Amino acid sequence: LSEDIKANFEAVEGQTVSIAGRLMANRGMGKAAFLDLQDPAGRIQGFLRQNDLGEEGFALYKLLDIGDIVGITGEVFRTKTGEISVKAQTLVLLSKSLRPLPIVKEKEDESGEKTVFDAFADKELRYRQRYVDLVVNPEVREVFVKRSAIIGEIRRQFADNGWLEVETPILQPIYGGASARPFKTHHNALDMPLYLRIANELYLKRLIVGGFDGVFEFAKDFRNEGMSRFHNPEFTQV
Repeated sequence: LSEDIKANFEAVEGQTVSIAGRLMANRGMGKAAFLDLQDPAGRIQGFLRQNDLGEEGFALYKLLDIGDIVGITGEVFRTKTGEISVKAQTLVLLSKSLRPLPIVKEKEDESGEKTVFDAFADKELRYRQRYVDLVVNPEVREVFVKRSAIIGEIRRQFADNGWLEVETPILQPIYGGASARPFKTHHNALDMPLYLRIANELYLKRLIVGGFDGVFEFAKDFRNEGMSRFHNPEFTQV
């Protein structure tokens, strides 16, 4: 990953590495170019020259668009400006982006104030196209990372204290454990109505009655009620 190269630059400087990521910036300068590749860990710069890639490889570079996922193999070095980069010997197109990404651009005026262009800021569009939001807004992606870390820590704390992680039914013949309107469905084989659970509390209590000292579950619950940014019909609770 890009951060591994940056964190261990002294150890890998001059060595040949392979990196892959989404093309987020392309600065062409005649027969050379600098690319910014984004992977799950961050961004790293790739340096391309026609002399290194050859005619065919450089022709491929000219066909690249922002959003394409590409792979580079080459030597790790530091540019004159101090940027850790990879000097490409080979370039591979791994996946083509058929639609342009709304890449955020910033322009700084003489007073130092920054003006943002092409920001993917429409909330309705961001929530409907969350995958695009994750690509162009790193702070949103960080929320997902932190959520995963929090869940992992909660799970470890419960396990360290001897609690047992369980799974309780999502489809239930009788809903309960909370005062809420359920989603209703039908089981064809049994010819009976079933409900998506609104809470897992009652099944957890049955396990306590069965002799377990402590149980927990990361339960997906469903409530057929109003919704807002803070109240979703589908949610997770512990």
